[in-house]
Amino acid sequence: MILARSILFVGLFYLWSTAMALCMAPLLLGPSRWVLAMARLWSWGTVVLVQAACNVRVEIRGREHLPPGAALIAAKHQCMLDTMAPLEVLANASYVMRKELLRIPFYGLFCSKAGMIVVDREGGSGALRKLIADTREKIGHGRQVVIFPEGHRMAPGMTGDYKPGIAALYRDLGLPCTPMATNSGAHWPAHGILRRPGLIVYEFLPAIPPGLHRGEFMRTLKARLESASTALLER
Repeated sequence: MILARSILFVGLFYLWSTAMALCMAPLLLGPSRWVLAMARLWSWGTVVLVQAACNVRVEIRGREHLPPGAALIAAKHQCMLDTMAPLEVLANASYVMRKELLRIPFYGLFCSKAGMIVVDREGGSGALRKLIADTREKIGHGRQVVIFPEGHRMAPGMTGDYKPGIAALYRDLGLPCTPMATNSGAHWPAHGILRRPGLIVYEFLPAIPPGLHRGEFMRTLKARLESASTALLER
């Protein structure tokens, strides 16, 4: 039954995504806020579909920890939904994404138009300087910058290496950093089509204040993100 419902969802998701891509195409000629608004609609529809087809519900907690306006958010990353569902509360989000994702038809165009921050992982120190400059620009326009410190999706309960990008942003921008924990991979795995029934939670944690030394900041961020994400798996 889980497999059949998962296959149904995948089919509906691609139909929904194709329809949204066709509707969004003319918006590439307009301002980025139009594309962002449609991306939120796409996300909302996807959440509705996965709940109806697979009994996977989505809940966002800790909204009181989100600062108004510009923000730096460091998020646990376990599945594709992590770039979509938080748009419910992040109306002006700018995700840090790999350059390779721009090659995906339509998706890459929409991400560019929406003002996502693109990182070349092979670019060395130049890429890090560009990340800081691009993020500073987005923050200046009131965007909520979301970065996945591990750089890629991790299986539930697993911890990856935290990359230097988040430490550089925290240091150079002088902003609080708001962690976002999740258990999404337990119900929407990074690979495969199975969608397991249950509750996906995105939980914003109290912000880490600016001014910590690099090592202390990285230890604090990792401890908070990993412990909160593990706690969500145990409920």
